[in-house]
Amino acid sequence: MQWPTPPDTVTDDLGATESAVNPPRRLIVTIYALYARETQNWLSVSSLVRLLGDLGVDEPSVRSSISRLKRRGILVSHRKDGVVGYALSESALDIIHEGDQRIFHTSRASVSDGWLMAVFSIPESERGKRHAIRTILTSKGFGTTAPGVWIAPAHLQQGTADALRAAGLDQFVDLFRAEHIAFADLREKVAQWWNLDQLHELYAEFIDQFQPLYHRVTDRPEISPRDAFVAYVQMLTTWRRLPYLDPGLPLELLPGDWNGATAATIFNRLQQVLAEPAHDHVRLLLS
Repeated sequence: MQWPTPPDTVTDDLGATESAVNPPRRLIVTIYALYARETQNWLSVSSLVRLLGDLGVDEPSVRSSISRLKRRGILVSHRKDGVVGYALSESALDIIHEGDQRIFHTSRASVSDGWLMAVFSIPESERGKRHAIRTILTSKGFGTTAPGVWIAPAHLQQGTADALRAAGLDQFVDLFRAEHIAFADLREKVAQWWNLDQLHELYAEFIDQFQPLYHRVTDRPEISPRDAFVAYVQMLTTWRRLPYLDPGLPLELLPGDWNGATAATIFNRLQQVLAEPAHDHVRLLLS
């Protein structure tokens, strides 16, 4: 699935910038990422209407959202056996494949792992490239230490290098492995380099929204396929923006009341309980 922050034209729909209220277009992207890859990357419009209907979205809103995603280059129209439908574009598929690891297999760094530094200086005449570099680094979870100097946990090295290379921006950026040796308190600096207050609040919103469901499925794991589908798609659509804001900073550098670990526990449990029955519901509907 994905879901890093790609170019600006698709940031809102594939990326990590919207609130916990999930508009239809984001639900559609989640459904495609979860289920369309099993159907040759294609879903009929009628199937989408039925699936989004389960999520409380009416048909006009579904069709309007499909049109928007098509205009933004995320979906492409394709008929199969005379049936009208849509597929994810190649660029959207690339983004989603890359995001599978980020969303479902997040890594937590330790201080001993060291840091990845990205340094660049782009003249004003090429500010478009400067903005593109910032967009990529932001999508990878980098913080900013100074203008043109960005920092992230070292485990993001390969993904960052690949993204910059794929965008043709590697010639403008230098990447370094680094260790903090002096002088400021690293815990205080991390709080300056990343917006931890915002991330803490987003985790709190996720916990408030999905902790009751977590307790329900923990106490009584049985859930109907349709209810599992509704809960899973909403939960995953809300969650998937968070790994692009949280690069897996070392826990010892985070506030003592950090609630990211609680949110991750809720996500992992709901993923474990809901994914398969939700899939059963989609299989039945598509058959």
